[in-house]
Amino acid sequence: MMHKAGFVNIIGNPNVGKSTLMNAFVGERLSIITSKAQTTRHRILGIVNGEDFQIVFSDTPGIIKPAYEMQEAMMVFVKSAFEDADVLVYMVEIGEQALKDEAFFKKIEHSEIPVLLLLNKIDTSNQEQLEQQISYWKEKLPNAEIYPISALNNFHVPEVFGRIVELLPESPPFYPKDQLTDKPERFFVNEIIREKILLNYKKEIPYSVEIETEEFFEDEKIIRIRAVIMVERDTQKGIIIGHKGEALKRVGIQARADLEKFFDKQIHLETYVKVNKDWRSNSRQLKRFGYDR
Repeated sequence: MMHKAGFVNIIGNPNVGKSTLMNAFVGERLSIITSKAQTTRHRILGIVNGEDFQIVFSDTPGIIKPAYEMQEAMMVFVKSAFEDADVLVYMVEIGEQALKDEAFFKKIEHSEIPVLLLLNKIDTSNQEQLEQQISYWKEKLPNAEIYPISALNNFHVPEVFGRIVELLPESPPFYPKDQLTDKPERFFVNEIIREKILLNYKKEIPYSVEIETEEFFEDEKIIRIRAVIMVERDTQKGIIIGHKGEALKRVGIQARADLEKFFDKQIHLETYVKVNKDWRSNSRQLKRFGYDR
């Protein structure tokens, strides 16, 4: 039987629903989802296997104009998604006009690989607006196939998935058929804790935070985890901990609940906060946290 396999890379502006779509395709919660921009910092692979196909989906950071070194590294992840894609999924939302970086848009415009433009969040629009948007994008990107979808409600997502399978090149699988992602377990611990910080703190705090899992010991019935929350300033450390440690305790309780669902095991989670001055602009620290440029 002929086997198909390929890399399907999802790109777009921040907060258009890329992570929601990735999780819908994979059937697992691999990418964290919040209403805040720059939730996704890394390129995360989610692997979907069928008897005669393997799709390696790639969720990427939202495209921005970088303001500091970490954001520059994030955009390198996006650039790499252009380089190895067999199918490019360009995701926009109703009312959106273009990417925040014109150079990336030009790459889509002149792409020689199949481009699927997914017009997301159509449940927030009406028929007239939807038709206007489809006409706009047909003119803007004549090389793209356009699909109106709602990633959150799984509307037209199965049709897009079917079309992706059709577009895959003939190839043996790139990964073992039982593999779900390319990331280690500690990565998902870090991401789940970071998600809770995004949800519980405001302003600059979530963007100044990085998580590092220092210990991960798995027994038959329990996983014991020790994670450090890195911040850039002493004042941020105080805010993360909160009055009598209540804020940090709340993050720990919420993260533990999600970790137990993710690993399907009892979790013992210890978190503490450490100042790592200006880590977002420090090349050595960024490399340590996986932002290889």
